[in-house]
Amino acid sequence: MSPERPLYLDHNATTPVDPEVVDAMLPYLREHFGNPSSGHAYGRRAHAALEEARRKVAALIGARPDEVFFTSGGTEANNLAIRGTAEARADRRHLLTSVIEHPATKLPCDALEWRGWRVTWLPVDAQGRVRVEDAREALDAAGGETALVSLMHSNNETGVLQPVADLAALARRHGASVHTDAAQSVGKVPVDVTALGVDLLTLVGHKLRAPKGVGALYVRQGTPLRAVTLGGGQERGLRPGTENVPYAVGLGVACELAGRRLAQGTQALLALRERLWTGLRDAVPGLALSGQDAERLPNTLNVRFPGVRGGAVLAATPEVAASTGSACHDGGETASPVLRAMGIPEADALGAVRLSLGPDTTQEEVARAVVVLARGWKQVAG
Repeated sequence: MSPERPLYLDHNATTPVDPEVVDAMLPYLREHFGNPSSGHAYGRRAHAALEEARRKVAALIGARPDEVFFTSGGTEANNLAIRGTAEARADRRHLLTSVIEHPATKLPCDALEWRGWRVTWLPVDAQGRVRVEDAREALDAAGGETALVSLMHSNNETGVLQPVADLAALARRHGASVHTDAAQSVGKVPVDVTALGVDLLTLVGHKLRAPKGVGALYVRQGTPLRAVTLGGGQERGLRPGTENVPYAVGLGVACELAGRRLAQGTQALLALRERLWTGLRDAVPGLALSGQDAERLPNTLNVRFPGVRGGAVLAATPEVAASTGSACHDGGETASPVLRAMGIPEADALGAVRLSLGPDTTQEEVARAVVVLARGWKQVAG
């Protein structure tokens, strides 16, 4: 491990592409280049590959293949779910979401609020988890006007899992559709659309060892939804534009691999995460863990170094590639809005570092990370 090739502990930002995924994609970047909408042999080959990929994605989340729509990633999928529901259910003018959502959910909700929709932003408790009672009160107060409940499955900064199934049960009684952004969860923990009771679910390729630039939106059959971009009839008209066949193939294989490895991989990540936490806790007096008492993703630690800024610790530790929060917010010196929503004082929240492990992370790498991060903290703290 060296500054030129540091230990990678930022898998919540993006993951390396699995070699099996690359191998599966290459033929569709070379000889099988047809347009899946074409009726000739080249097109039929591409179309068959696209539908096989759709089946693999559906299998991982317990969906039907015709309920899976390929997108360019999580941002597009979230926009389609939120704005598409708003277009399809214009008679209902209320949305329910949380204060800890990714910008790909928050900003579409902001835009609808600007257009006259009423948006309720659910707070979180000290562990970073939405309270079901708050959601119940908001839905009751809306008086049947709620079109959509959108709640992330797990938080990208803390890894805290959210009560999606509980909110979905409440929303269903009020006739509202339910969307969850499961970008961080799919491939790390079991995610089943029937068990969750959701109508819409976002998953993202580059969070589970597929390439960047591909994702999918699950849409339960019969869910009201309109396209938000106009064009051809691809993806049954919901997502027009020629499909990215090689990347869809890659996503399908990544989902297939994730399904095979899920149970064993989850336990391995959990053991490594706990080893990293106990090592850092023992080496850094006063180190705090965000969401410590909540159920979290097995690979994610959000630790707060005392008396320093997390960015300074990482700058002093070039041997480790990690983040001070969401990758979309890196470079800022303001405290994470997610941690502040949990009631963590700004001075403490500024000390946060997110460490997210992957299936290739080793025990030796974790032990080394403890040593260099503790050394970096001591150097900065003086």
